[in-house]
Amino acid sequence: MTQAHIEVGIVVERRAIDSPWADHAWSPLAVLPEPPALAPWTELASEPGRRSVYLGPATLTLHSVDTAHFRENFQTGRAKLWVAIRPTGIEPELDFVGVTADPFEGEVYAENVGDIVEALPMPALIAEQVLAFFEAHHVEREFIKRKRSEHDPRKGGGPRPEPGLRRGEGER
Repeated sequence: MTQAHIEVGIVVERRAIDSPWADHAWSPLAVLPEPPALAPWTELASEPGRRSVYLGPATLTLHSVDTAHFRENFQTGRAKLWVAIRPTGIEPELDFVGVTADPFEGEVYAENVGDIVEALPMPALIAEQVLAFFEAHHVEREFIKRKRSEHDPRKGGGPRPEPGLRRGEGER
């Protein structure tokens, strides 16, 4: 399986919220095509009630077996990158979980209840690299529909009853 690695930078946003349980919320804000020469947790911009922070560098890994998924991402017309972060409750306040161009992997990130996942616009420079990887490694695979096998009486269960009857009824 061929892989490619793209170094990116992750920007997150902390915004004030009106809630009895929390005073702020974090969310992924942007993916930078190249990690800047900044230390992680560098504040980038601030205004009342919100601030954006450079979370740090990350690696976007492309796998050759996922190229069909990348194609589906681009077919939407607006390619996305899924970024997942996890609140820690301690310093630092967030852990970086992952970044992906695969929409199905992004869905897997979203299944973890404690994680915060956002689908962010894919920068053009990253889109070019993902498309080049797709063109170099995509292999179209034919879909083969499985067929049901016939009933094997040695495996138990018996044939299905006629419509309107229950198992055991009408047999004698």
